[in-house]
Amino acid sequence: MKSYFLALIVLAATLSVSAKNYDLSQYGIQANTTINSAPLLVNAIREIVAGHQSDTPIVLRFTKGKYHFYPTAALEREYYISNHDQTNPKSTGIPLEGLKNLELDGQGAEFIFHGRMLPLSLIDCENCTLKNFSVDFENPHITQFKIIANDTIARKITFEVAPWVKYKLDNGTFVAYGKDWQHTPEACIAFDENTRHIVFNTSDLRANFRQVSESAPRTIVAENWKQTKLLPGTVIAGRTWHRPAPGIFIHHSENTRIENVQVHYAEGMGLLAQLCTDITLDRFSVCLKGEKDPRYFTTQADATHFSGCKGIIISKNGLYEGMMDDAINIHGTYLKVIEKNDDYTLTGAYIHSQSWGFRWGNPGDTVQFIKSTTMELLNGRNIIASISPQDKETPQGAKLFKIRFTQPLPDALDSNESFGIENLTWTPEVEFSHNIIRNNRARGTLFSTPKKTQVTDNLFDHTSGTAILLCGDCNGWYETGACREVIIRNNHFINALTNMFQFTNAIISIYPEIPDLASQQKFFHGGKGTPRIIIENNYFETFDTPILYAKSVQGLIFKNNTIKHNQDFPAFHWNQYPFLFEKVSNIFIQKNTFDRPFQAEQDIRLNLTPRNEIHLD
Repeated sequence: MKSYFLALIVLAATLSVSAKNYDLSQYGIQANTTINSAPLLVNAIREIVAGHQSDTPIVLRFTKGKYHFYPTAALEREYYISNHDQTNPKSTGIPLEGLKNLELDGQGAEFIFHGRMLPLSLIDCENCTLKNFSVDFENPHITQFKIIANDTIARKITFEVAPWVKYKLDNGTFVAYGKDWQHTPEACIAFDENTRHIVFNTSDLRANFRQVSESAPRTIVAENWKQTKLLPGTVIAGRTWHRPAPGIFIHHSENTRIENVQVHYAEGMGLLAQLCTDITLDRFSVCLKGEKDPRYFTTQADATHFSGCKGIIISKNGLYEGMMDDAINIHGTYLKVIEKNDDYTLTGAYIHSQSWGFRWGNPGDTVQFIKSTTMELLNGRNIIASISPQDKETPQGAKLFKIRFTQPLPDALDSNESFGIENLTWTPEVEFSHNIIRNNRARGTLFSTPKKTQVTDNLFDHTSGTAILLCGDCNGWYETGACREVIIRNNHFINALTNMFQFTNAIISIYPEIPDLASQQKFFHGGKGTPRIIIENNYFETFDTPILYAKSVQGLIFKNNTIKHNQDFPAFHWNQYPFLFEKVSNIFIQKNTFDRPFQAEQDIRLNLTPRNEIHLD
């Protein structure tokens, strides 16, 4: 880790001393015009890079102002992006590919994208910095409404369409549209007009947009809505489940730094990084454009997402709000074992419909095998000797791989059971600190990495679901893997769990997907010896009961935390135990401050967990 920070210092010194600065306005890229900046910027970068040696630092500077990017004349790229729709090609506004020692400084520039685009890609790059700009779309693909009236008896709801939304009525169906897209919302999220919190106990609203009429210009009456919680003034974000592209896509790049960058909208994630080494986000935000922003939403999915990365991921001083999923998700991807070809060779496949098409491993990578039903590791690790796609000539677009190993495969793979493969080489260390996460759908943060993970000094304010999730799933999402060393310290939690979503069993939820927990013999998270999953010195403000849920954990500490209850919402969660443990061992609950009397017999619920595994004050 010290060497990483030293490398950053050296890089910064190099850029400041010997970098060649380029004013992009000299290449025809002018602020505050409607000109398509996409082809101009591509040509400028080609011209600039062609005149330099590969190691010469380059700084590209924009003039502060607005720049527009249109799909027309933008470069089309075939990118397979983890946890997104694998539709290709993608119109890419700012493609940065094969670059080294480059800094792109927006100097406060606003990048506005039109239609359906991937705003920015960073592919096969090294020592690159992105700083001081924002990403937004002229016409977002999420549709916003405001409730005017809600007739729960007649099952009719009247809403006003936000002024920037383009729409039409097609035989009674509401259709939002843009330059190269159209769709009908499939689900909704409701926001309180004043606080911008997601409305209590509404979760995902299944709304009917196929029986509508217009009672006045931009005023819609929708039939067959039975939503008693949608009071007049409630703001609705109507969405689909499409994820064509993130705001920023980083692939197979090393030593990437992003500073003071805001993503105000993207149709997928705010930022997706895969197969990268060492990423620092400092004041990177997925956020609204301030308190006066008329929009209540930001991204269609996660704010940030990291798949199959290594080195260290640092995310600090960020603001994440209004997104339709988590602030951060860090994981690898399990391949499912399709066939054991011989003692050294197997065929493995990407399974999830949104996670395939990119390289899974390299010769020399270390892997381990896991039984899907119990999420138990098979004995021993192995090394990849060779790996090749079976359904494509290259890993680009592939789902199926033949993998040969340096050592014999486990005998268990001969059975009819389902098994997954985890690549341990491509797993990162994580520092997530001094961030604000608020007013979003689903969960706050997700971590699935065996390397040290530190979640410190963050504010989780009305995350709607679980604030922190430690997960792992080789059955549905196929997201690896077990957490071995996690520190959750000095965080402030305010009214999580106002809504129910997947994996939301408590404010902090340690929830691997394990179909047959009763048969499990080996724990998934944690490890032998001193507990290394530590939750300490945190402040919980909550209206409800569940604080900590844990499943299949060996070694867990919950100490020096403060729990304070309020009356902001009525308690409604199905889990009415502060602590619920399922197959957990070596638990320490000590030196905590409760504003209600803590009685272990009543407040700790155990399943497949002996009472003597709990150590109290």
